[in-house]
Amino acid sequence: MNQDQRHQVAIAILHQNSKFLLQLRDDIPGILYPGHWALFGGHIEPGESPDDAIQRELLEEIGYVPATLTQFDFYEDTQVVRYVYQGGLEVDLSQLVLNEGWDMALATSEEISRGDRYSQQANQVRPLGKPHQRILLDFIKRSDKQIHS
Repeated sequence: MNQDQRHQVAIAILHQNSKFLLQLRDDIPGILYPGHWALFGGHIEPGESPDDAIQRELLEEIGYVPATLTQFDFYEDTQVVRYVYQGGLEVDLSQLVLNEGWDMALATSEEISRGDRYSQQANQVRPLGKPHQRILLDFIKRSDKQIHS
């Protein structure tokens, strides 16, 4: 897959009280990371900016966009280019509407480090998608440095 054919996605780290909002992806074949915890977000449409894409995706998936959403970083590999945003989750989880995915939950730093979290919907512990875990660990590490410096 050459650079022009890679999937382009915009995803968001939404945080509240040192916890991070995750989506449990549907457990269906043919999607990336089926049945894994991941960050909310999705594909950037042709002609759409990453900034517009993340706002659209969050509205579609959970009916919520933080007042302030800033770009955290940019990750790329041979198949996907990820524009990663971050913002505070300023509402209670009960105010979000899960329109896409199997479950959603706030995960602790410990669960992210361990690489899995229990899902009430699935009634079992499910793994985090590896790229999402790496992105969250980077975010936690950088946030800790800013807090302690």
